Amino acid sequence: MRKSVLLVDDDPDIRTVIRWHVESQAGLEVCGEASDGMEAVDKALDLSPDLIVMDLVMPRMNGLEAARELTHKAPHVPIIMFTADESAVSESDAIQAGIWAIVSKREFHKLLPQVLNALERSGQATAATV
Repeated sequence: MRKSVLLVDDDPDIRTVIRWHVESQAGLEVCGEASDGMEAVDKALDLSPDLIVMDLVMPRMNGLEAARELTHKAPHVPIIMFTADESAVSESDAIQAGIWAIVSKREFHKLLPQVLNALERSGQATAATV
């Protein structure tokens, strides 16, 4: 069974690169994309992805606010924060927002392993360890 990923970033080039990496893995597909937190919440509720990869700094609603809302509306969906400034989110804020992992955009090579790990763990746990 294929696992679906929702990509959320205000930079379309970043979404394209993430899409390519996610879809290069057998069994993974990108089910949709969003360019801000408000659109992310709407698309997540509409598409029911297995995982969300989301930027922190975005217009209208940032990734932390969107994660908090999604944790209430779709608590079973793991969220990976993929950000240029991982120090902008404290570990306690991330855990409270339901974020499973924070990956720096400077360490892109760590994103796909975190995606695979979160998808594997999501079937086994409801709480995150950031």
